[in-house]
Amino acid sequence: MLTTTWYLEMTEPVWLRPAAAVPVPVTRAEVVSPELNRYLYTAVGGDWYWLDRLEWSWQRWHDWLARPGVETWLALDRGTPAGYAELDGTAGGEVELAYFGLLPAFVGRGIGGHLLTEAIRRAWTLGERWDLPATRRVWVHTCSNDGPSALANYQARGLRVYRTEEEPVALPPAPPGPWPGAR
Repeated sequence: MLTTTWYLEMTEPVWLRPAAAVPVPVTRAEVVSPELNRYLYTAVGGDWYWLDRLEWSWQRWHDWLARPGVETWLALDRGTPAGYAELDGTAGGEVELAYFGLLPAFVGRGIGGHLLTEAIRRAWTLGERWDLPATRRVWVHTCSNDGPSALANYQARGLRVYRTEEEPVALPPAPPGPWPGAR
């Protein structure tokens, strides 16, 4: 399957175009929890061919999440996780929005734009929470195998495409779904 990947960036915080706020708090998960992040990864990405972390061990998840500058932000609808953003600020002044998305039941309610707005705001201030350089660039990539609103949401918030790639990618006949391994 031919896959298009778009790389987007924001090099000035003033580029952010906030979405309308919705009454859903965005909270940082401050305790490193491989179980939580794996749950979010499969629940959000199961329908979109998120495959790269499915085989990670508990220890690999832990080691990844325990690095200074890695943060998980949750959108909570009445206490229930509606979506998440994983920030990776370990590259010296650059913060990657490594993973972002909503659980299927929460799509179409404005939560995605709100969560992305808050995630970008947190990316710009990540160095204030860690002993890391100030953020000078926030970036993300998405592809044609991701959710259909991903690219448009990133662009609507002010992220700009700086590179596009097309390449054939071998994918299974169907995404793994949010319950990989379940019968």
